[in-house]
Parts: sequence; structure tokens; C-alpha cells
Amino acid sequence: MNKKMIIIVAGAGLISFGGMFAFGWLTKKAPPAPQADAETKQDTDTNLPELKLTQPQVASSGTALEDKMKVALTEKQLKELIYEVREKIKQYDHKLQELSAREQNLQTAQETLKKDIKELDDLRIELAGTISGIKTEQDKLQKSKIEIAGIEKANLVSIAATYDKMDAAQAGKILTNMNQIRGGSGEDAVKILHYMSERTKAKVLAVIAETEPAVSADFCRRLKQITQKD
Repeated sequence: MNKKMIIIVAGAGLISFGGMFAFGWLTKKAPPAPQADAETKQDTDTNLPELKLTQPQVASSGTALEDKMKVALTEKQLKELIYEVREKIKQYDHKLQELSAREQNLQTAQETLKKDIKELDDLRIELAGTISGIKTEQDKLQKSKIEIAGIEKANLVSIAATYDKMDAAQAGKILTNMNQIRGGSGEDAVKILHYMSERTKAKVLAVIAETEPAVSADFCRRLKQITQKD
């Protein structure tokens, strides 16, 4: 009986020890989870540099993308600037062509104006020469005119009446001789003819033309130049 109690107590102690051991082992089995967490944390910590290395790579990629966008934007701005510069150059060339054409037209107009001025100057010189020639001819004509004063007219009318009564041949001979005498007698002959009757005048000039046709023609020419003064 005592042996049986001893065996029972021993078995109970063994079971108790075994239970405590099992309990202790089971309770020690749980910490591996924190160890796993630690390992995971350690692994995480170990991998942290990799994450830290990966993070900058993402940031670097973003920066590179931003740089690419800036470069693309810069290229676009550069293209727009080049386009604007080309347009400005085209406008400048167009304006330059317009100015060149305007300058050429102006030069042509100036040359035409110079030509017109030269023609006007030549015409003015020619006109001045013509006026001078006309004036000279007027002076000559004025000098060639046979003027009869009012006082002289009465005497010439009386003498012409006397020649009207003469024979045409005799009167023509006297007038021809008067024309050949210097000192103004030639004008007197023309003045007398001027106041003779038209019929007698015609007969006298016809008779003179038979012997002195040049004298008769000169008388006719000079008769046209007679003017009377009051």
C-alpha cells in the first residue's frame, strides 16, 4: 500500500513536472512570433536601404520627367521663337522690297522731273530767242515803216493831185528818179503814190514795171508800210 502510494505520488509528480515542462515549452513557443517580427523588422530594416534607394529613384524619375517636360517646353518655345523670327525676317524683307520699289519709283520720278525741267529750260531759252527775234523783227518793221505826219499829209495830198494830172509814163519816170536819190526822196515817192488816186497809181506802177520791175515791186511793198500820225 505504501509502495502504491509512492508510485502514485511519483507518477503525479512526474505528470506535474511534465505538465509544467510542457507548459513552459508552450509558453516559450510563443516568443518566436516577436522574434519573427524582429526578424521581419530586421529584414525590413535590412531592406530599408533598398527602399530608400528606390525612393530617390522614383524622385529622380519624376525630376527627369520634369526636366524632359521643361526641355520639350523649351524646344517648343524655341520653335515658336524661330517662327516669329522668320516671320519678322519675312516682314522685314517685304518692307525692304516696298522701300526699294518706292525708292526706285521716286528715283524715276526725279529723273523724269529733271528731264522735264531741262526741257522747260530749253523751251524757255528757245522762247526767249524767239521773243528776241520777234522783237528784232518788230524793230526792223518799225524802222521800215513810212510815217506820215498830220502836217505833212496836206502837202502830200496836194502833190499827189498834181501827179494825178500828169501822164502815167511821165509821173512814173519822175517817181523812179526820186527813188534813186539818197536822202529820203525814195520815201517821198512812196508817200506821193499813197495819196494818188487808185486808178492813176495803178497806171504809174504798171509803166514803172515795164522798165524797172524791181522798183515797181519795191513801191508796192513799201506802200503797205505807210502809217499815218494825227
